[in-house]
Amino acid sequence: MKKVFGKIFASILAVLVLFSTLSFTVDQHFCGSFLVDSAVFTKAKTCGMEMSSATSAEASITKEPCCTNKKLEVKGQDELKQNFNNLDFQQQIFITGFIYSYLQVFEVSEPDFIPFKDYSPPKLVCDIQLQDQVFLI
Repeated sequence: MKKVFGKIFASILAVLVLFSTLSFTVDQHFCGSFLVDSAVFTKAKTCGMEMSSATSAEASITKEPCCTNKKLEVKGQDELKQNFNNLDFQQQIFITGFIYSYLQVFEVSEPDFIPFKDYSPPKLVCDIQLQDQVFLI
């Protein structure tokens, strides 16, 4: 049973490390204020109403396009080993206080004094329960 819990705990920690280092991008295409398409890891499909960016010499009026693309990037953790060399003064005080209070929890106490430790129990001459006829049912 202990091995099974160990394997389950190791699997959970492996999945946690995997998801903490995973990076992904969500690409969204909006036409006006409506979401047309959303895609993870790929580019979102467009609605086909994009305006051409080329302007002619005759037309000096340009319209703003109604479609917009948004990208949401979720960055994962790049470094798995944290560096504790550059701690500021407040962090050092916190760690010192935490270690000091943690060590005080495990303070060694003196063993209790037992005055009758060297004496043996009295010899049992007869069974008192049989003599008094007291039985537990």
